[in-house]
Amino acid sequence: RSDQNKLRSMSGVGSGYDLSVTTFSPEGRVFQVEYAGKAVDNGVAVVGVACKDGAILAVEKPEETKMMLPGSNRRIFTVAKHVGMAVPGKLPDGRQMVSRAQQEAENYKRFYGTTIPTKVLSDRLANYCHAFSLYWHLRPLGSAALTASYDDQGPHIYLSETNGVSYRYYGIAVGKGRQGIKTELERLKLGNLSCREALKIVCKCLIKQRDDTSNKKFEIELAWISDETNKQFVRVPKELAKESEDEAKKEIEQEDEDSDDMES
Repeated sequence: RSDQNKLRSMSGVGSGYDLSVTTFSPEGRVFQVEYAGKAVDNGVAVVGVACKDGAILAVEKPEETKMMLPGSNRRIFTVAKHVGMAVPGKLPDGRQMVSRAQQEAENYKRFYGTTIPTKVLSDRLANYCHAFSLYWHLRPLGSAALTASYDDQGPHIYLSETNGVSYRYYGIAVGKGRQGIKTELERLKLGNLSCREALKIVCKCLIKQRDDTSNKKFEIELAWISDETNKQFVRVPKELAKESEDEAKKEIEQEDEDSDDMES
């Protein structure tokens, strides 16, 4: 009887069932995988949107130290000419996923003589993440892969999660403030927006979810693949990125002023 009571108490709080990634709790949960998901949820905000003429990836990163050069802590990477990837959560784990994606894209090109479809790449990344939850001597990756591409079938946004699942989205947000950003994206008809129009909207969503009490400076990293870039994944030009961010800030300030006027 005492053993049964102990089992119930352990299953209630997860104690004893979160020591190994290969152990299920009585409720069927794998706590180590859930903890890895929390690392992603508590990480930097990452946004991906598919527009009518391409796809955009955006990341808002806090300034770790004043001595760090802008752009040195990148979280958006090129996988192949037609595919780019943003990694939320733990950056070292994210780099491992990027390296794996680059290998998969290169091997597919060498074997089949054509570029890897985004769904195939995303599924293979999900399988890669899942493998880290099958062996007791490994730990789950504390990152995810937000993939953007543009091919003959149009723009794509895929999210490969640390628990081994992969889905395609019109628009998705991961990390801190994700719920507020998702709400903003759900109000939009992304399929009717151009990438240039969506840049300002994405910047606005990221700025609005910032912690007002924080004194840290933030940097928004932007990359896209569109008709304008000849369907190649590249970073958004600095001038255009700054212009989009400045316009977003002005709109937010104007909305705040209008709100204050209505209250008064």
